[in-house]
Amino acid sequence: MSRRHSNIKVIKGFILLSMSGVFLVVGGSALWVATLKMPDLNAFENRKVSQSTKIFDRTGSVLLYDLNTDVKRTIVSLASTSPLVQKATIAIEDAEFYTHMGIRPTAIIRAVLADILAGDKTQGGSTITQQVVKNSLLTKDKTVTRKIKEWVLAIKLEKIMTKNQILETYLNEVPYGGTIYGIEEASQAFFGKPATSLTLAEAAYLAAVPQAPTYYSPYGTHRDALDARKNLVLSRMKSLNMITKEEYQVASEEKVQFLSKNNAGIKAPHFVMMVRDYLSQKYGDEAVNEGLKVITTLDFEMQKKAEAVVDKFAPSLATNFNASNTAIVAIDPKTGDILTLVGSRDYFSQDIDGNYNIALALRQPGSTFKPFVYATAFKQGYTPNTVLFDVPTQFSTQCAPDGKPNNPTADPKKVCYSPQEFDDLYPGPMIMRFALAQSRNIPAVKTLYLSGVAESMQTAEDLGITTLTDPNRYGLTLVLGGGEVRLLDLVSAYGVFANDGVRNTHRSVLEVYDNEGNVLEKVSTNPKEAIEPEIARQISDILSDTSVRMNSLKPIAEGVGRPVAIKTGTTNDYRDVWTVGYTPNLVVGAWAGNSDNTPMEHNVAGLIISPLWGAFMSQAVKELPKENFKPPPPETNESKPSLHGIWEGGVSYWKDSVSGKLATEYTPPEAKKEVVFNSVHTILHWLDKKNPTGPAPLRPQDDSQYANWEFAVRKWFVEYQKLNPSFIEQTKIEIPKEKDDVHTPEKSPKVTIVSPPDNSLINPQGQLTVQLTSTGGFPAQKTEVYVNGKYVMTATSNPLNFSFIPADVGNLTSNNTLSVILYDSVLNKAQAVANFTVSTQ
Repeated sequence: MSRRHSNIKVIKGFILLSMSGVFLVVGGSALWVATLKMPDLNAFENRKVSQSTKIFDRTGSVLLYDLNTDVKRTIVSLASTSPLVQKATIAIEDAEFYTHMGIRPTAIIRAVLADILAGDKTQGGSTITQQVVKNSLLTKDKTVTRKIKEWVLAIKLEKIMTKNQILETYLNEVPYGGTIYGIEEASQAFFGKPATSLTLAEAAYLAAVPQAPTYYSPYGTHRDALDARKNLVLSRMKSLNMITKEEYQVASEEKVQFLSKNNAGIKAPHFVMMVRDYLSQKYGDEAVNEGLKVITTLDFEMQKKAEAVVDKFAPSLATNFNASNTAIVAIDPKTGDILTLVGSRDYFSQDIDGNYNIALALRQPGSTFKPFVYATAFKQGYTPNTVLFDVPTQFSTQCAPDGKPNNPTADPKKVCYSPQEFDDLYPGPMIMRFALAQSRNIPAVKTLYLSGVAESMQTAEDLGITTLTDPNRYGLTLVLGGGEVRLLDLVSAYGVFANDGVRNTHRSVLEVYDNEGNVLEKVSTNPKEAIEPEIARQISDILSDTSVRMNSLKPIAEGVGRPVAIKTGTTNDYRDVWTVGYTPNLVVGAWAGNSDNTPMEHNVAGLIISPLWGAFMSQAVKELPKENFKPPPPETNESKPSLHGIWEGGVSYWKDSVSGKLATEYTPPEAKKEVVFNSVHTILHWLDKKNPTGPAPLRPQDDSQYANWEFAVRKWFVEYQKLNPSFIEQTKIEIPKEKDDVHTPEKSPKVTIVSPPDNSLINPQGQLTVQLTSTGGFPAQKTEVYVNGKYVMTATSNPLNFSFIPADVGNLTSNNTLSVILYDSVLNKAQAVANFTVSTQ
């Protein structure tokens, strides 16, 4: 008994000692834990989670680029994720998520024992709450201290956040490999759909990846392992009664298609980088890093066509013409939307400095600047039929008309300016319409002088060219591309011509949303009239006129398959070639050259880029409605001869061909004939350049350009007279003083419809006899007949008595109008009208 009693005492002592040890360990551990420096949970609530700013095309469905290259993340609410992916995540990561207090003690003990037995710290067992704490507040090391902090903070986090809030945080911050974070980003990257639309199998895959994102990547070499883990997720879901056996079976057999991996991660890179700069300037870098959603103006389908065309043509441009780079821009002139922008032939090429955006670079536009100059001239009263002389002309006032400097010691190449024509032909008189369409240089320089350098620069600025600032810098070379412009601005400015004179500033962004879906920006058009519609129509009418278009451009323009205006340009030093053209609903500009501004082959012309332009334009317009250009108002012949196509002289008068006297306001147009006095001079001889429709200058020789222009014209005329000896100049100009006395109100006819009487009822199938009475100074010669405005016949044998069958006219209604226009023998005319109805029998 004593031994037994002794053993009991020993056992009791051991138990007491053990309990004391446990209490000491627990107390010591508690004291140690209490001394640990814990992260502030307020830091968790107040932290900002970096999100991705995403740039989309105009449909909002094509992701062009995710600006946050280190972390791509889109924060979504739990309600914006599929319940299937929520269940799948819980099933594989933390089946007791909704019942534990933040940690699972059994899992912790199991992990500790495993670590002890394994001799290292490899065992997991973390709850979803622990993973949120670990990813958000703690370092990634595996020390005991960090693990204890994780347990304590998980318990605390469960007291300040609901389970759904914790799950939402986890799903938004869990890594899926590479730069992809969060369920929404992974769903878009892997399947191209929002997290709300995931199928059960897709949800299982997304739940499977986070355990080892690199190993289980669908783009890696362990696809079998990923499939197996996906099936494990489904099995767990089935065992937890989250899905039925049937759902498990269907999802297990479903063949899920992952999107191909986009290694470059960027579409339309030059456009995207331009948009990024815009966002940074407007909202600041901090806002851009907080997850904006940006809907741009880019038409990605059109962009792909442009890139394909550039890929096709760029190699031959480089090989044949030493043009290593190419750019193209397309804009909708009705809105200003940039639909396509290719800033170089290869954004990623270091050989051509490919990431440099040529569309925004300052380059000389060559002859593509000419329409702005001609538009300025038309605003001032000149017309497309204004005559200029395309003859070798000296424009520098520092040089004599023959090209010799006024200062004998001066270098002619530096002080004289006499541009050449590209074909070395100088045909003489030429109307502005032809000169612009054929891109003639000398008439263009003359037009710039007539319209004014400053005034032409102002027109260009009004249309959208903002890079020309100093008129004294350019002088008369401006019209041949002496200034510098951006391709994007040039295309936008041509859009004013396409849009009937109305300017819509080019834009790249339609909508911007913050990371909570609030609208930061939603743009609207702000159209402004930049030039009068009539002026825009005149330019479009010339550039789309197939009768005067350059032969080299005709097949290219015809290939577009609809009316198109087109203009080319080449700089004198062969550094830039351009083609800009448009329909009423699309403007496209293409450029070729070298980014480092080195010249191309010296035999190139603007048309070398035209085939590229035409190939893209013909594809781009296929999806657009066909529209015709609005015609300009008809030109009259009442202006000065040099303004309506007559080069033989600047003095004329209108004669009545019947009386031979001066025509009056009563003279019918058919009887008017212009008589021009043959006296050949420069246009400066006949009009004041500042007021072309006003009185002729009293001393034209006072104009600084007069002597040079007149010398060139007279030199040409000497050769012309040799070939045309019958052409005789008139030194004496006398205009008749007697006025037309044949065409007067008193002598004009007056006509009356006797039959049928007004408001008659007639049988449309029967013969309708029309009887007229006429009075006037001359006998009736013919009568034109119309029913409801439609031409019926012309009666000549008996202009006062004729017949026709109304039904044959074919446009009868219940109430109809009979109109007659009677002409007398000297072309005076009068009109009469009668109404009638028709019987139904």
